[in-house]
Amino acid sequence: QVQLVESGGGLVQAGGSLRLSCAASGRTFRSYGMGWFRQAPGQEREFVATISRSGTNTAYGDSMKGRFTISRDTANNTVYLQMNSLVPEDTAVYYCAGRTMQLASFVYTNSDSYGDWGRGTQVTVSS
Repeated sequence: QVQLVESGGGLVQAGGSLRLSCAASGRTFRSYGMGWFRQAPGQEREFVATISRSGTNTAYGDSMKGRFTISRDTANNTVYLQMNSLVPEDTAVYYCAGRTMQLASFVYTNSDSYGDWGRGTQVTVSS
């Protein structure tokens, strides 16, 4: 099990950018596939992006493609989410999630597949 702590959220104007970070503790990070999810008030949790254990495979939610980029720095136990061209609809609490992956290149897009979660970081995009 790893502990996950998100940071980097804040208030940004539409069209701006933010980079979220997720710091993981524990020596098992190398065996983890990682994901980002978000939840806006009154809405269900939504898949944002995921990256495989190896870092070679990624996947994105439809509305994030071309704007968001997920990456990982295994040496520093950190996953990043670079968010560009932000729009007000991106306003939500963003959560980092992780799970052990037996297959190095596999990714999961379903939140139910993840067992470890951070507490979230608020992203607010003003119009």
